[in-house]
Amino acid sequence: MPSTTVETPPTDDVSLSHGLKQRHLSMIALGGVIGAGLFVGSGAGIAAAGPSIVIAYAVSGLLVMLVMRMLGEMSAAHPSSGSFSAHAERAIGPWAGFTAGWSFWVLLCTAVGLEGIGAAKIVTGWLPGTPEWAWVALFMVVFCGANLAAVKNFGEFEFWFAALKVGAITLFLVLGVLAIAGVLPGTDSPGASHLTDFLPHGSEGLVIGLLASVFAYGGLETVTIAAAESQDPVRGVASAVRTAMWRIAVFYVGSMAVIVTLVPWNAKEVVEKGPYVAALDHLGIPGAGQLMNVVVLVALLSAMNANIYGSSRIAYSLVERGQGPKALGRVFGGVPRIAVLASSVFGFVCVVLSYWRPDDVFPWLLNMIGAVILVVWVFIAVSQLRLRRRLERETPGKLVVRMWAFPVLTWLALAGMAAIFVLMARQPDTRVQLYSTGGMTLFLAAVGYAWQRARAER
Repeated sequence: MPSTTVETPPTDDVSLSHGLKQRHLSMIALGGVIGAGLFVGSGAGIAAAGPSIVIAYAVSGLLVMLVMRMLGEMSAAHPSSGSFSAHAERAIGPWAGFTAGWSFWVLLCTAVGLEGIGAAKIVTGWLPGTPEWAWVALFMVVFCGANLAAVKNFGEFEFWFAALKVGAITLFLVLGVLAIAGVLPGTDSPGASHLTDFLPHGSEGLVIGLLASVFAYGGLETVTIAAAESQDPVRGVASAVRTAMWRIAVFYVGSMAVIVTLVPWNAKEVVEKGPYVAALDHLGIPGAGQLMNVVVLVALLSAMNANIYGSSRIAYSLVERGQGPKALGRVFGGVPRIAVLASSVFGFVCVVLSYWRPDDVFPWLLNMIGAVILVVWVFIAVSQLRLRRRLERETPGKLVVRMWAFPVLTWLALAGMAAIFVLMARQPDTRVQLYSTGGMTLFLAAVGYAWQRARAER
């Protein structure tokens, strides 16, 4: 009788350290879903969609759950710091891994700069007169230094950052539910008075809210990148993916429902202060708004730390597969330090551009990365479609995590992504992002294909 024992697959990255513990991965998975996009970017979505933002976050959340399940299936079978880039190369070809990997690297590095700017704005609000660029530089040095030293430093930073974010948003949800129920001292329940105008701007507003919500989910992929440097990659990925559903439902959809119930959707504070600060101020809890600003700062710094880590590991994996400058793949003490430095420098260049060329070069860069996350999701879905049959045929024991209702839900997810692309093309603001990202993707695909052909002819 054949053995049913499931062997733990080795990671593809043998020269990286395995300094991340299970508690690190668990908290990265838990806190990674609470990103800067949720705290900072959701205000614009609420202003556009009104109370229907709850529907927008629920729909986009379902799509993200499917993407994470597909990515989890592949990452549990083949743990790699290249994550979806390595899977795309295995499933489609080297050009696909090249395109997905380098486009995501540009996205993460640019995000490092944007999060640094956002964090600096909060600090200069507390300490007026201090230069923003100096705070950004300080944050860059701290997190670049932490990532240069050892992967466990990244894990420890993220562990405590995530613990604070999870604790804060849990407290927010508890206070919000008590206020809605009318049992929070000093507050009156608003009932459903703020929900009557559910679609204030019609379907167009809902579409804008849907697009805003999709991009708020960025950062969930980090746990599959980090798993390759953990002591038990398969267990870490499986646990993160299996709990993704309730984390998205509670933290994203739940908090949106609390906010639009407590605060009028058209209150100017929702955009100016941020929806979480506006909701706490509305409850009249002394100092709560400023405390939430501290949490937003932590979320931004956490995202900086995670993106420096993620971008360096994606670059390292690409070089290991012969798809980038060899210097970026050099490892010192289990850390790809040249890749860490390069990613941090690129991020700081983005900050410089935001001050030096704020009207032309910087907006062009932002538009270029605007739809990258959707391009990555397409690569994930297509890769999973092709790899699942191969895994079932060749190594069924590696299917520790399985995509639900395969292949129906994979095709449904691809249809959802296609629909989002169509919606982006209909909106003037997102249309520019779609075309700019499309141009970068086609350029990288052409370079990757030319490299693939040249390598095949050697």
